[in-house]
Amino acid sequence: MRTGLYAGTFDPITLGHLDIIRRGCQLVDRLVIGVAINRDKGPLFDLDERVEMVTAECAALDVEAEIVVHAFENLLIDCAHDVGATVIIRGLRAVADFEYEYQMVGMNRAMDDTIETVFLMAEAKYQAIASKLVKEIARLDGDVTKFVTPGVNSALSRKYG
Repeated sequence: MRTGLYAGTFDPITLGHLDIIRRGCQLVDRLVIGVAINRDKGPLFDLDERVEMVTAECAALDVEAEIVVHAFENLLIDCAHDVGATVIIRGLRAVADFEYEYQMVGMNRAMDDTIETVFLMAEAKYQAIASKLVKEIARLDGDVTKFVTPGVNSALSRKYG
């Protein structure tokens, strides 16, 4: 069984994330969605809320691969070891994402060269979506329905009242 890991803070999970998850499931038998605790980012949603959102949104996907949601606070490479992943899946939106991800791959390969990283370009209609921007639009009472599912939209509405 080939296990992949797709990790992020998912604060909140967007249609872009779901696109990468759906497509990543075509590459592996089991895809672990690693929800990072990352205290430095000061997430809007706490860990339990993010895990719940990711779990609910992934349950609605029509994919053949098994999807497992896993919270983590250690290094990405250590999380990959913990869940038995041999592939790390990363989504790219723009060239700026590639520069950061390229450095991460180098560091991860130096720590464990048996784990491959696969980059998936976001579909064109999702390339502008960033969780940070979605939160900003929602905070300012803008319409985020083009960027998130109805469930995530409701969660944002509850947060920003």
